[in-house]
This record gives sequence, C-alpha cells and structure tokens, in this order.
Amino acid sequence: MNAPLVNAMTVDVEDYFQVSAFEAHVDKARWQDYECRVEANTDRILELFDDRGVNATFFTLGWVAERYPAMIRRIVAGGHEVASHGWEHIRVNTQQPDDFSADIERTRKLLQDVSGQPILGYRAASYSIGASEAWAWDRLAAAGYRYSSSIVPIRHDLYGIPDAPRFSFKPDGADILEIPVTTVPVAGRNINCGGGGWFRLFPYAFSRWALQRVNRVDGQPGIFYFHPWEIDPEQPRPAGLGIKTRFRHYLNLGRTYRRLEQLLGEFRWGRMDRVFLPRGDAG
Repeated sequence: MNAPLVNAMTVDVEDYFQVSAFEAHVDKARWQDYECRVEANTDRILELFDDRGVNATFFTLGWVAERYPAMIRRIVAGGHEVASHGWEHIRVNTQQPDDFSADIERTRKLLQDVSGQPILGYRAASYSIGASEAWAWDRLAAAGYRYSSSIVPIRHDLYGIPDAPRFSFKPDGADILEIPVTTVPVAGRNINCGGGGWFRLFPYAFSRWALQRVNRVDGQPGIFYFHPWEIDPEQPRPAGLGIKTRFRHYLNLGRTYRRLEQLLGEFRWGRMDRVFLPRGDAG
C-alpha cells in the first residue's frame, strides 16, 4: 500500500491590519501606529508545528521581516522554508510591471539576508495574479524565484482564474512553476478547500473530505494556507468595516487553532519547496 501523500502547509505572514480587505480603513503610512501581533501569533504557530513534527513554508512580508528579523531566524531554526509575500501586501493587479519587479527583488534580497536561505517561492497578496497579470511570472523568474503560489482556479469577487489548471503547471513561456491553492470540483465548479476564510466558513468535515479526495482521487498533494491573525480572536478591530468584510475576517477565529490541530494530525505535511521542487533544488 502506498504511503499517504505529503501536502504543503503554508503560512502567509502578515498582521491583522495589513489584509487587503482593510485597505480603505487602514492607511499603510500609519501601519507602525497599530499594535503588532504577528510575532506572538507566529511563535504560537511555530510551537504547534514543532509539537506535531511539521515543517512548513512561511510566505513573509518584507515589512514584517525587516521589523522582526529574530522571528525569521526562529522560523529557519525550526526547519521551515521562508518565502516571499511581497514587501507590504500590494496586490499585483494594482502594480505596473517595473514596480512589481522592484518590490519582489527588494523583498527577496531582505529575506535572503535575514534568513540565510535562498528564497525560491513567492505568493502574491490576495492571490492577485489574474489573467491580465501573466507578465508577472516572467518577472518572478527573472528575479530568481523558482515557484509561485499566486492563483486560485475559482470564481471570486476579489481574485481567481476559473479556467486555470487545478494543479501545478508551467505558465506559457515562463521559466517558473505556478502552484495553485487547492480546490475541489463540486457541482461543476471549483470550491476552495485550501484554507483561509474557507477553512473557517465550512465545517471541518468538508476540509477533511476535500483534501482526502485530492490525495486519493486526483493523486495530487494539496496546499493549505492560513494567516497568523486567524488564530487570534482577541485582535483589535479597526472602525468602519462593512458587514461583508467583518464576516469574512472574523468568522470562527476562535475555532481555527483547534481545527488546525486536527488537520495537522490527520494528514502528512511538508514545505512547498520539498513537496513540489526537484530534490536537488529544495532546501
């Protein structure tokens, strides 16, 4: 009998006030005025991963790494991969190509300097590489990245390429591997089962069923992602948020940690580079 597949566990290292949904309410120029909780929440995640013997990939904002270099070194010391989430959570579909290149190069250099690791992976803020941003893959390859995990093949009001492949692929003409967040087909459309707000929205049984289906029926490793703020129900709440934003951001925060414990215990997990890149290329 074949051993269970190893799936990729990932963390998008950003603080609660840095999410795209808060852009209209939180001025980037005032980020330093907000209570930062990302370090304590990330340390709690590191303890959980250590307890469960899990190595993961931490897609980290340059803004965060610059302020918490010791946290980055703790991530590395735990056997995890550090990857890029861009400098300050700017969505790719709002950037010009040259600005994007400057952002990903600046972030990669800082993360390499702080972590002592080669930075091979990138994840766009809010999965914001869409059909109109295919140029981004060439820019990532030119900057030295080996893989991207920046799209979700679903229909969504904020992101998604519905007709993109569900599993890893080489974009046309680009020397980089794109690894979409995991989805499962239900009633003729793809449903996100790869984490984030979907993990908090659906009952845990759905996540278990979906990932088992991806592993056993599709024969593919899955990708799971979450944010440090998703295990922090006591986080401060900016004023003026709309009903939809409040629902998406705060739904079931108090249940996430326990669900993660269950998920880590029921599936095998590893780093993105070791799950998806050739053996000699991974750290």
